[in-house]
Amino acid sequence: MKFITPLIFASIILGCSSPVIPQIKQRTLSKEFKSYWYDGTAEISSFTLEQSRYGETHTGNSVLIYVTEDFLANDQVKANNRSHTTIPILKLNHTKNFNTGIYPYSIMESIFHSVKEQKHAEKISSTVQEWCGQMFTQLNNRNKFEIRSFSYFEGEADQKFSIQKNYVENEIWTQIRINPKELIIGDLNIIPSLAYAQMFHKTVKAYPAETTLTENETTSTYTIKYPALKRELSISFLSSFPYRIIEWEERFLQGTTPYITRAHSPQHIKIDYWNKNSVSDGQLRDSLHLK
Repeated sequence: MKFITPLIFASIILGCSSPVIPQIKQRTLSKEFKSYWYDGTAEISSFTLEQSRYGETHTGNSVLIYVTEDFLANDQVKANNRSHTTIPILKLNHTKNFNTGIYPYSIMESIFHSVKEQKHAEKISSTVQEWCGQMFTQLNNRNKFEIRSFSYFEGEADQKFSIQKNYVENEIWTQIRINPKELIIGDLNIIPSLAYAQMFHKTVKAYPAETTLTENETTSTYTIKYPALKRELSISFLSSFPYRIIEWEERFLQGTTPYITRAHSPQHIKIDYWNKNSVSDGQLRDSLHLK
């Protein structure tokens, strides 16, 4: 087993089944990191999505919106102004949009990850919307992981509970962009993505997982396998800064039906999108191949 982060050291000593107790350490941000992420813009990457659902593949798009912000740790929200009570974070809004027959799906996961401290994401949320109804789940990183979940499905209505801290699949997407050398390699427990748990009615908890990292000069691929869930996720990214995501693939079985979801052919721009909200700015979507 190979380790490239101190984050799970205590967990490995105690065994894979033990909760991850973060050893919080300060990061030193490089000049290139500050120059790239603190230039007053966001990075937007749009992917062609081939989403597997109901035993078929549905074409759509997926967008990764990365941006740095100031975050109020106590209230766990974006701060209006920087102060001594705020912390700098890298935020990711990860969207998926696709149609299943006549009706559309809209999925969005948000990850708020500290850039100056090696720790779990501060907050993760996920919403799934389609014509049958909607689901919302939020994870807050406090003394434990506090979970609130709402769903239109019977048996999944309003829930509020806490679980022990563990590595979370959602935070991999921000960890790669902050510093992929802190990724973990080996056997451990991981909480799958909140959207996956919602769409396939899985309990939000840590599951045994196997993680690997394949590297070459240009690209690297981080893979998670969940034997009990019969699920595998591979995320490929540039091996050098800014470690941009270039594609990903998710494979799993539901019963005997194989599901394969892919996202590829990205289009990238760096832009202050929050200032581009006029009718004439709609043409900017063309550069992202978005309808």
